[in-house]
Amino acid sequence: MPAKPKWERLADHLRAQIESGELAPGAKLPSTAELCLEHKVSAITVRQAIFKLRTEGLIEGVQGVGVFVVDE
Repeated sequence: MPAKPKWERLADHLRAQIESGELAPGAKLPSTAELCLEHKVSAITVRQAIFKLRTEGLIEGVQGVGVFVVDE
């Protein structure tokens, strides 16, 4: 069984932080650059992970401000 792609592993990691409350509702996610450095991945990988979490309804972006955990 092949390993998951990096973007999927990053999405899983962020999802787990959201579900555990480590990233609380309304919390701002680290910037793309910060996530790249922390997880040693490219900006494209971060964008793919963010897109996946957006489609799941877990996060939302605010143009020019950042990406936040959805406050349910």
